[in-house]
Amino acid sequence: MLKKTFAGLLVAGTAWGLFSFTGDGSERYFDIAKNLDIFATLFKEVNTYYVDDVAPSKLVRTGIDAMLKSLDPYTNYIPEDDIEDFRTMTTGQYGGIGALVGKRDGRVIVSLPHEGSPAQKAGLIIGDEILKIDGIDLAKKSDNEVSKLLKGQAGTMVKLEVKRFGVDKPMQVELARANIQISNVPYYGMVTPEIGYLQLSGFTVDAGREVRAAVTKLKEQGAKKVILDLRDNPGGLLNESVNISNLFLARGKDIVSTKSKVTDWNKMYKALDEPLDVQMPLVVLTSNNSASAAEIVAGALQDYDRAVLVGERTFGKGLVQMTRPLSYNSQLKVTTAKYYIPSGRCIQAIDYAHRDADGSLHKTPDSLRAAFKTANGRVVYDGGGISPDVEVKEQPVPDIIRKLMTKNYIFDYATRFRAANPTIASAKDFRLSDAEYQKFMTFLNGKDISYSTDVEKALDDMIKKAKEDKHYEEVKGDIEQIRKKVASNKGNDLIRFKPEIVELLEQEIVSRYYLQKGLVEATFNDDKNIVAAVEVLNNPVRYQSLLTTSTKK
Repeated sequence: MLKKTFAGLLVAGTAWGLFSFTGDGSERYFDIAKNLDIFATLFKEVNTYYVDDVAPSKLVRTGIDAMLKSLDPYTNYIPEDDIEDFRTMTTGQYGGIGALVGKRDGRVIVSLPHEGSPAQKAGLIIGDEILKIDGIDLAKKSDNEVSKLLKGQAGTMVKLEVKRFGVDKPMQVELARANIQISNVPYYGMVTPEIGYLQLSGFTVDAGREVRAAVTKLKEQGAKKVILDLRDNPGGLLNESVNISNLFLARGKDIVSTKSKVTDWNKMYKALDEPLDVQMPLVVLTSNNSASAAEIVAGALQDYDRAVLVGERTFGKGLVQMTRPLSYNSQLKVTTAKYYIPSGRCIQAIDYAHRDADGSLHKTPDSLRAAFKTANGRVVYDGGGISPDVEVKEQPVPDIIRKLMTKNYIFDYATRFRAANPTIASAKDFRLSDAEYQKFMTFLNGKDISYSTDVEKALDDMIKKAKEDKHYEEVKGDIEQIRKKVASNKGNDLIRFKPEIVELLEQEIVSRYYLQKGLVEATFNDDKNIVAAVEVLNNPVRYQSLLTTSTKK
């Protein structure tokens, strides 16, 4: 007990020493020291007198997380145990088998081996179920626990017990872990003989070098125009966003500036290198999940009228984080600045400094977004992401497709298809036949594909309200007629939404043979954003017009 009490007093004493009362701001320092002292003594009292034993680390971690959450979602505490995962996020490197693995219906399933990885070389395929890792049964293990068992130092061996569809007995697979480098450019290739396409999924170390290499190879393959896909890219290292922007913008151009409370950290980032190509027509694809560094690239290229943006308004994260070392090998990732793209706009959507009384936050309304101008004089706006020049709205997912996906029926059918068909046509050419779709419908016989449509949910609410108002008997007949009509329509949903379901089946099946590259190529004919980008690039007059016409808010 004495040790616990002494520990609490030591924290308080240390805090007091950290904030002396010298110079300006002594009142603020006193306030900090006072509250740290209160926290330390409160923790000591809880630790001593709470009715049950408390785990000190867990309790303090809860307090830290809650405190940082009150600031913004990006300021986080990283304990020593999580440093390796954080390093993987920033470098794209880890020691492991090189495969995406996760739980599906309680089973640990391989969802995608990386090309050239130990997992692929050992023969693991999408749909394989991992039963044991080094003899440890995975039945009750979480995704995080499974991930830790698979990861390890390069060169160490790991033994897997694997169950494969169509194979009677589990297989024993032994493989050596390797240093896995997650590519920032998981795919590049030609959409048409003149239009190249590259997918940029992250901004870890060397992202700029990877994009440069990909665009160079696309040009060697005949690309005269390029589509840069930033959809669902969450961002990453700010320097890499500058490097990638620099590939398409002249040396010396301002790319992004940061403004911080610590004025010494205010900085303008410029294009310092010779560009790769400043003339090639360029389309950038964006989604509402394109954020941070992805928005810097999209925003800089839009502000200089260097590229046409196609897709959705971006996420709106205009905040910069840096890591600060803490004691015991832990770190703090803290928001230190806002960034501003060349036109002068900050595209941060939410003001975390101003909350309602209940703690809720709001996005900047369109009516309050300030106008700025691009190099060509186009009007663009701040405070809520970057608006595309050509909007392609995300289509709502039909209820039947949502059900097929959540129940893994499309995934499972692709696994069966792979077992029955050793080869298929190329990823770009593969098409699911009507006969094969009929087999898929037969596969669904007896399976749970029930769901409630939005109309049915609305009817339930209407019935509840009608009963409360004592009008139910008057409208009961009308409601039941609507319900029967909806039920009849639902019975035809596998036919009504056949094109959309076939598209997903084709993508899932192609991934079984050609992995991630095949998955991307299978979307070329169906992806509305890529189709729109190709149309823009194939119409030089429209392309130039879009670079001189203001975007919508």
